[in-house]
Amino acid sequence: MNQVTHQDRSSLDNPVWAALTTRQTALGYATSTAARYFPDIAPFAGVAHTAPDALLELATLVVPGGYALILNVEPLPPMEGLRAEHLFLIRQMVDEHSPSSGTGHDVIRLGASDASDMLELARATQPGPFGARTHEMGNYIGIRDNGRLVAMAGERMRLDGFTEISAVCVEEGYRGRGFAAHLMNALRREMRERGETPFLHVRDDNASAIGLYQRLGFETRKVFHLYRVAR
Repeated sequence: MNQVTHQDRSSLDNPVWAALTTRQTALGYATSTAARYFPDIAPFAGVAHTAPDALLELATLVVPGGYALILNVEPLPPMEGLRAEHLFLIRQMVDEHSPSSGTGHDVIRLGASDASDMLELARATQPGPFGARTHEMGNYIGIRDNGRLVAMAGERMRLDGFTEISAVCVEEGYRGRGFAAHLMNALRREMRERGETPFLHVRDDNASAIGLYQRLGFETRKVFHLYRVAR
């Protein structure tokens, strides 16, 4: 693997806000200082900063009985109108190497006609939040066996110069065959061809996934707090 050139990464400090105010404005709604994805696309919300005015605007985007997930480098301050529950730490990892060439497995492009199969696989494997319209966030690819979707990976947050790899999951009986790495490498090659740097988020206590990502050439950039905020 070859080392890749670094670029300005400050937007990765606030990836949800950056995505929803650049390349993914059509996938959610925003005020001047707060934004969130449509709930059936993704549960994430972001703010331009954590001053009281932005947090008040964030509260207007969370409907009674609903919630949003917030990634923040620092612990969140008290928020008027919202209750915040700290869930766990999230490690942000950035692809620092060019991926190796592809081998073996037949990869297929996934789309709207595959949405129910994608949702079923995500529910069975729990790779992270995945909704009925999550596949609209970017390119998704997968591997089928006798017609059944057994592995997939795709793009989630997309911001200028960067695209997040997400929903990397493999059905239990098909693990250990290199499917996850193969799918991730395919996505990485496409992103690099578009001039984008791949990144991802993973629970800080998920040692097996972190180990895989490190072997592929991802390096930890920053650790975030993940909060669930509700009215």
